[in-house]
Amino acid sequence: MSSVLVVGGTSGIGREFARFRAERGDQVILTGRDARRADTVAKEAGAVDGIALDLSRPSEIAAALAGVGRLDHLVIAGVSRDDNRVAEYDIDAALRLVTLKLVGYTEVVHALRPRLHDESAIVLFGGQAKERPYPGATTVATVNAGVRGLMNTLAVELAPVRVNAVHPGVVGDSPHWRARPEEVRAALSARTPTGRLATMADVVDAVDFLLRNRSVNAVELAVDGGWLLG
Repeated sequence: MSSVLVVGGTSGIGREFARFRAERGDQVILTGRDARRADTVAKEAGAVDGIALDLSRPSEIAAALAGVGRLDHLVIAGVSRDDNRVAEYDIDAALRLVTLKLVGYTEVVHALRPRLHDESAIVLFGGQAKERPYPGATTVATVNAGVRGLMNTLAVELAPVRVNAVHPGVVGDSPHWRARPEEVRAALSARTPTGRLATMADVVDAVDFLLRNRSVNAVELAVDGGWLLG
């Protein structure tokens, strides 16, 4: 049995991963911005605890995680949807996302460093917008590219703790993409060499692999069915 913390585990892929590891018999803790929701989702997923934590408020992270014990696996999956363009640049929205993804992620690791051990592993969440930006991805593409640098420096500073990153493409059955018109998903599937979009189960499996394989370190794993080739 492993001890697992999923930051951003109350929705989407983070929630699916927390449920997957809890069903496997691991001791799982998850976090979300809202305390009541974190507690509710933790009970539903079979996790041992739900903690209120807002990655965009990094000065509060250490206190929120004070009760967390020794950790084998840490997954930082917290994300925020952001539509920001240079022509209509929203500075406050940009600062929030940069803080959440880069400062918040780093502070989580900083706060939990004493609870990690030589066999611990960390997975950070990025995204394929860094490789194929779209209108409105000004900040999203930038911070997802920044995850690469964060992964590399953490792998050096925390060694022998392993640090990897997963970069999902279009995840067809995620809450965000399920809400999009079917014709949009169909067009994206047609441009993907596999003929299908990635699923949340695909991403969960990829994260689990990055955590388990002890020779995989400082690796960025794209889960997109070859979408960038389309």
